[in-house]
Amino acid sequence: MKIGIDRLSFYTSNYFVDLKTLAEARSVDPEKYYSGIGQEKMGIPPPDEDVVTLAASAAFPLMKDGELDDVELLLFATESGIDQSKAAGIYVHGLLEMSSRCRTVELKQACYSGTAGLQLAIGFVARNPGKKALVIASDIARYELGSPGESTQGCGAVAMLVSADPRLLAIDPECGYHTEDVMDFWRPNYRSEALVDGKYSTMVYIHTLLETWKQYAGLTGRALADFDHFCYHIPFTKMAEKAHQKLARKCKEPVDREQLHRLLEESLRYSRVTGNCYSGSMYVGLASLLDTAEADLAGRRIGLYSYGSGCVGEFFSGVVQPGYRDFLYADQHRNLLENRTELTYQQYEDIFNYGVPTDGGEYVFPQYKTGPFRFSGISQHKREYESLVD
Repeated sequence: MKIGIDRLSFYTSNYFVDLKTLAEARSVDPEKYYSGIGQEKMGIPPPDEDVVTLAASAAFPLMKDGELDDVELLLFATESGIDQSKAAGIYVHGLLEMSSRCRTVELKQACYSGTAGLQLAIGFVARNPGKKALVIASDIARYELGSPGESTQGCGAVAMLVSADPRLLAIDPECGYHTEDVMDFWRPNYRSEALVDGKYSTMVYIHTLLETWKQYAGLTGRALADFDHFCYHIPFTKMAEKAHQKLARKCKEPVDREQLHRLLEESLRYSRVTGNCYSGSMYVGLASLLDTAEADLAGRRIGLYSYGSGCVGEFFSGVVQPGYRDFLYADQHRNLLENRTELTYQQYEDIFNYGVPTDGGEYVFPQYKTGPFRFSGISQHKREYESLVD
């Protein structure tokens, strides 16, 4: 029985900062961002947008298409949690008007948790073939102003419907995975911005890739030449390119620039203009590949590498299904990215410094441009959400 991703919907903020604007404010050459890390824009959530609204907006097209009726498991992956107890997925469950017969939990392991959710969902469907699971990975990447990580900020959410006989991508059963206790990236409870050791994190990312690939290759007997494309975790697009070059050299199958472009470019297009989406990052890359690939990918095997700092990594794969293009949200994704509002540097800084109140008082947030849902305020320590759907 094939199990995998049946539908895939992506959402990001309606606001962005062009990295040329940031470069001017930081007195650096824009090519440091455009060429150096391979990023052009970063998505910026307004004060009335958070991981809940990003997630619900990502899943809203599935709701409209009646795809959530058989969902009995909702897994919400994030490292931008909003409550130490209540799962953010509970809010999303309510906004999407899902059935009460549904298990809902929140998963955390840095950027890996979206893949943890996918694998858990596959296990659920294997046991309940007539049912479906909804996996949502939603995050806001945030670093201190002026810090080395600032230009890699971003936000977004990916909603994946997991089912038997999937219409998009059947996930292969073999996978390689690796856990190691390291401190390359972390965010203590008392901080709203992450801490990162960039060079060390890059080294661990690649080390974990090589370990997980070795396991995967040992289980399957496959080589790099058996894949038509690859999707990597994308903290910034140059990281994916560097990682694949390292893997190819390790496998004694080095790639030139033309080959690298063919294998990766279509998976990097969305991330280049949204920034890092943490737990959703690799799946933003998958959506980008499926949506924008010129060639028909049906029957093609895709290599997938998911990495979460701290760290857990996994290499696995999937085969694109015949007729997949009929079930994409490519037009919706393109319209979203083409119709965002650009922010000035001052607008960006004002939004960055707008902190969600923590005194539990009564607050009503101003309305910005969001998707079908917004974070409308706080009352008696309770977060309040509003549906803008007619």
